[in-house]
Amino acid sequence: MAKILVVDDEADLEVLIKQKFRQKIRQNEYEFIFAINGRHALEQLEVHHDVDVVLSDINMPEMDGLTLLSKLNEKNALLKSVIVSAYGDMDNIRTAMNRGAFDFVTKPVNFSDLEITIDRTVKHVGMIKDTLKAMKENNILKMYVDETVLNFMGSREIGASLFDNETIQGTVAFIDICGFTAISENHPPDEVVGLLNEYFDIMARSIIDENGIVDKFMGDAVLAVFKGDNHLERAINSCLNIKDEISNKPEIEGKMNFKPNVSIGINTGEMISGNIGSSTLRRLDYTVIGDTVNTAARLQSSAKEGQIFIAENSYHIIKDSFNCETIGLLEMKNKKVPLMVYEVMGR
Repeated sequence: MAKILVVDDEADLEVLIKQKFRQKIRQNEYEFIFAINGRHALEQLEVHHDVDVVLSDINMPEMDGLTLLSKLNEKNALLKSVIVSAYGDMDNIRTAMNRGAFDFVTKPVNFSDLEITIDRTVKHVGMIKDTLKAMKENNILKMYVDETVLNFMGSREIGASLFDNETIQGTVAFIDICGFTAISENHPPDEVVGLLNEYFDIMARSIIDENGIVDKFMGDAVLAVFKGDNHLERAINSCLNIKDEISNKPEIEGKMNFKPNVSIGINTGEMISGNIGSSTLRRLDYTVIGDTVNTAARLQSSAKEGQIFIAENSYHIIKDSFNCETIGLLEMKNKKVPLMVYEVMGR
């Protein structure tokens, strides 16, 4: 339904509008609101934020239609205005158009012509809104989907390739913000979400700097995947940077003081990469699964604040490049044999 603001100091115009457009009003195609001058129109727009079209006279007390046009452009660029006036000389038409009028209808009003003009203006506003909505959705999509995936989505091979699964060699890192559940229960939601996004952004930048992939955000934790040359070393470099940067963030004061820090589990090896989810719900995540991933999660859950845990197989690969300390054998869920664990201390 289009909402139309009619601005005119002639009281009988409101009656005529309601009479001539009664069918469209009854069918909920048009909704009219009325104002007696430009000042009153601006007050109406403060109440009715969803007005699509303004029909305005020129000669009115307190604020004329041409002044109103200037104010409307400042207020809402999406609003389109049609001047409906007996002053149909070229000077007024040019002034109105220069101030942003979409069209000009002269009095006495031909209501058939006015209806065509309103329909055309409403359609134009609808096209602008649809374009802005598409742009917004596209920008939101870019926030969540990698650019290469967006390009791929337009290719002809999407039907088959989107469901390709493979076994890969890589490194997985689980990065958890320690104690964040407590702050989420003691601080306002906007503050909690703002902090979490700030910490996640630090993690994402560091992961991307080492050519890693943010696989997913899970509550107050991040799953990152590193593939290609030296994937384990790059994962550890990224996690050391994350630990340092997060731990240097200031303490959050409130009902419960909170000093940000992370616990991290890293594991390397073979894993399955593919689309996991429900086709019925149309919700699929391109992610990694397997024992390598599960072990990284177990290592993270065993690590305490400020610790980066790796398993023995990872330790033998990076021991000459990073300083590590032996933690010892740890029992892991769903593991029959305890796992030898090391803590990465630094480069």
